[in-house]
Amino acid sequence: MFASHSKQEGHSRTSKVGVIITNLGSPSAPTPKALKRYLHEFLSDPRVVETPRWLWWMILNGVILNFRPRRSAKTYAKIWTKQGSPLSVNMASLTEKLSEELRTPFPSDHILVDYAMRYGSPSIENVVQDMQAQGVQRLIVLPLYPQYSASTTASTFDEFANVFKKLRWQPSLDFLPPYYDQPMYIKKIAESIRQYREQNGAGELLLYSYHGVPQRYLHNGDPYHCQCLKTSRLINEKLGLSTEEAKTVFQSRFGREPWLQPYLDVSLEELAKQGYKHIDVISPGFSIDCLETLEEIQMEARQTFVDAGGETLNYIPCLNDSPLQIELLSSLIKPSLKHHLDQVIYTSKKKLSSEEITQQEKHSPNQKTVTSNEVVPSSK
Repeated sequence: MFASHSKQEGHSRTSKVGVIITNLGSPSAPTPKALKRYLHEFLSDPRVVETPRWLWWMILNGVILNFRPRRSAKTYAKIWTKQGSPLSVNMASLTEKLSEELRTPFPSDHILVDYAMRYGSPSIENVVQDMQAQGVQRLIVLPLYPQYSASTTASTFDEFANVFKKLRWQPSLDFLPPYYDQPMYIKKIAESIRQYREQNGAGELLLYSYHGVPQRYLHNGDPYHCQCLKTSRLINEKLGLSTEEAKTVFQSRFGREPWLQPYLDVSLEELAKQGYKHIDVISPGFSIDCLETLEEIQMEARQTFVDAGGETLNYIPCLNDSPLQIELLSSLIKPSLKHHLDQVIYTSKKKLSSEEITQQEKHSPNQKTVTSNEVVPSSK
């Protein structure tokens, strides 16, 4: 007898195209226990912390995981909702809306759309396994990181590679590239800024705040810094802003070594001292609002600015699950989706019926035979 999955998927089962959007992840709860588990997975990634493993193991397990989880849990509690983590809630909503959008022009029975987290749940491994179980033989993956960094985009690819290493039958993998300078991305970010300012008024200055990384990552060849600057420049051009009306800063530094500059908190203090009273901040590098935007910018950065003499700091939300985001992501995915669906639909027309498969099995020289060392499964 042929292996059941080979018989079903190789001959008769309709193959599907899976679309997975990914993000960094979130702890399962705003508790020290959940944060310790999440931070251990996150900070153990050699793409995130490029320090000799033996040294970092001692620092992580001997110091950081004994103190940081409790402090981080209190921070997460500030933004936690009844539905859960804002990142997870928005990712689930975005996936549902994106699935509906992608199924509209294409045969819905050939498409599966889901999301996965690099750290935490749902894991990349579980989502890939679930899609394979439903007949997915072609995967399209879009990490929701507009700008490439080894600590985010490359780490996501690494995890897919780790998962694929365990699979006997690997689906094809279409790993979509960063979109930091794609016209539709620039257009949608610019539209979100324009819409926000029309409704709430414009500040004296617009700050583009990106997540920081250590400066040595840039010196070692990571293109992240350059891609962030290009994104800012293209948005300025779209909005007609000068370099005096909008500036780029970096946030979320950790540890003592120099990170990408200028720093957000230092810049806010300096701007307040220069007499700025009203500032707008947007984070083009984040697709979904999360701890770094909802707490670090909306709460912490705002307080830093006010304490230094400023009056208002308005945070412009990420695209989240808005129509702007749906239109952006669908424009990035649809070209690849069409290509793969064309192949799937063509091959599905060549499938054999179950009766034809049974007849071929009967005459196959590759029927499995039971050896003396094998246990025959009971038919009961």
